[in-house]
Amino acid sequence: MKMLQCVLRRRKRIDISEFPSPSVKIAKHFHKRSVKVGVGYGKMKTVTVCGKQENMSRLTLSERIVIECGIYQKLSLGKIAKKIGKTTECVSREIRANRTIAPGEHHFGKDCHYAGECKTKGLCGKDGCSRRCVTCREYDCRELCTRYNNTPCVVLSKPPYVCNVCVRRRKCKADRAYYNAQQADAMAKRRYSNSRSKIQTRGEDLEKLDELVSPLILKGQPLTHIWSEHGDELGISQRTLYRYIDQGVLSVGNIDLRRKVAYKPRRKKKEVSEGFLNQEFRKNRGYDDYLKYMEKHPDTPIIQMDTVKGCREQGKRLLTLHFCNTNMMLMFLMRDGKADTVVEQFDMLTGLLGLEEFRKVFPVILTDNGSEFKHTRDLETTEDGKKRTKVFYCDPQASWQKPQIEKNHEFIRYVLPKGKTLNPYTQEDMLLLANNINSIRRESLGNKSPYEATTDKSILRLMELMGLHTVPADEVNLTPALLKR
Repeated sequence: MKMLQCVLRRRKRIDISEFPSPSVKIAKHFHKRSVKVGVGYGKMKTVTVCGKQENMSRLTLSERIVIECGIYQKLSLGKIAKKIGKTTECVSREIRANRTIAPGEHHFGKDCHYAGECKTKGLCGKDGCSRRCVTCREYDCRELCTRYNNTPCVVLSKPPYVCNVCVRRRKCKADRAYYNAQQADAMAKRRYSNSRSKIQTRGEDLEKLDELVSPLILKGQPLTHIWSEHGDELGISQRTLYRYIDQGVLSVGNIDLRRKVAYKPRRKKKEVSEGFLNQEFRKNRGYDDYLKYMEKHPDTPIIQMDTVKGCREQGKRLLTLHFCNTNMMLMFLMRDGKADTVVEQFDMLTGLLGLEEFRKVFPVILTDNGSEFKHTRDLETTEDGKKRTKVFYCDPQASWQKPQIEKNHEFIRYVLPKGKTLNPYTQEDMLLLANNINSIRRESLGNKSPYEATTDKSILRLMELMGLHTVPADEVNLTPALLKR
């Protein structure tokens, strides 16, 4: 009861008695369905199915507070559902979808039940290795051991699906889950917003839209003028059309909209989870850890990774991978600068080469602390959890720790100056640019070009698959005329 009082005090003394249980209306016919749809987040929607009328509106913060209080009161999900006029399934789905996961304290970071007492040795197959496999940083014993077991706590698999009132939560070292009304509400609204920001028009419809709108914009016509004339043909709202251009899915970009580039864009507040303060992704992957790893593996090839931005807009980004031993650079044009998009490029390369050859080509990757590289686990492992590379991070504000790729970016800026949008370009354009840059003879390579200095069979196969080839020395062009639009 004291815990409940604390929750209520924290929630501005909201009394859950003000949310009475509504009466359930019975339909006259078994198959009768009545729908009342509202507009916007949290509006009313009722559906009568199988003789029962169910409230399908999105949960509000007040209703989520009732759910949290009900959990601390140890009420059943059915009783909590009656207080807010929802079904038991709705409350169950809400708790599981919007609960906050707290990682457990695992022995040496290994979430195996036997990690604390495990004495297994020699899983890697190295001769003379005397250390316990659970303490090894070179190999992940969870991928090699047949006794690996990380069965989650049973508390999370049955109502109320959280650890809010669990008596063992303070001493439990497993992964825990908690339901907090404010965090759940923010999570649900963020998910709803992200679902509305995706591109709904695809395939041929998107191509037709581009063919109709882009030439008119390039003629200098305002978007309002185009919409008023061709609104019925477009099939989307004017606001959606602005969003498509902002996201870079059309041939034109914000730079082609005169009024839009005339104003300075508003700065959005950065979330702590994606901001500078979140350094969890750097754990055991900092620059000092990188130096220690290279001392143990001095012959391992190093690949430096970075991104190149165009204008300060939400548009295309250029992902660059630089092989330090040959100065060869790969370039991939991405639709945006999000972390998930970088992971997609890694998955594409893995599918192109195969897992074993990917490990040979990209054994160690050194990059900066950009938000696009913070999904470390997804970068290092495949979708099925298999290890494919090791990622390390430079110190903040220390670009000199990866000088090779920063120096090579000068060649990119010869063709694509700073402030120039990347939205009009395609991956074929970036391949053309990469071929010209990698065909420049370097004094450090004995007056050979990066392509000529590359002898690794796996890298040569990657070049063949990507369509990379040497450009004759006299035909190398590193001016904006190379990609003139």
